Amino acid sequence: MTRRTLPLLAALLLSLAGCTTIQLEPLTEGMTEQPPAEWAARSNQLTRFNHWLLSGKLAVKQPSDSGTAVINRWQQRSESYELALSSSFLGMGSTELKGVPGYIELTMPNGDRYQSSEPEKLIQAATGWQLPIDNLTWWIKGLPAPDGDFRLLFDEQNKLAILKQDGWEIRYDRWQPFVDTLPELPARITALKGDKRVRVVISHWQRED
Repeated sequence: MTRRTLPLLAALLLSLAGCTTIQLEPLTEGMTEQPPAEWAARSNQLTRFNHWLLSGKLAVKQPSDSGTAVINRWQQRSESYELALSSSFLGMGSTELKGVPGYIELTMPNGDRYQSSEPEKLIQAATGWQLPIDNLTWWIKGLPAPDGDFRLLFDEQNKLAILKQDGWEIRYDRWQPFVDTLPELPARITALKGDKRVRVVISHWQRED
């Protein structure tokens, strides 16, 4: 990617920025690092849940800008993902992200495509915010990513409340039984790193075999 293309890409993706606020839920007292008895079985079950489709909303807040977008489709097939985002703010239209760990392809509304072997750097260059896209496919299910140290905190109901990994704090604000054959899945998560906040609200989640 040339330096001349980055300002255009940044301008287009930063059109996600609109007025939005992300209120943080108070931390639950009495949290523990001791996993509940069913945690190992639950983790194994959700690790195998790697073909799925969800939709919802995304909100980003940071010092330089903030905005919201609709997640029209997030399709996950093992390590391969496809995200279709849309926002009416400043006429952004639809943007698609496709990739696997270590590779991403970004398609803009006008059809321009950008590829990179460093997904986080491309997203940061384009949007100005740090987003660990490779880890999100794990965090969104309520699991730590397989690479890297992590810390888990559970609330009094034995639900995962906080996951800390790679400098990020992931708060699990709400859980919901989306898929009959699976335990509850996150319905709202808030990711924090410094003065940056990213919230994902999931309205629909289904298994794809």
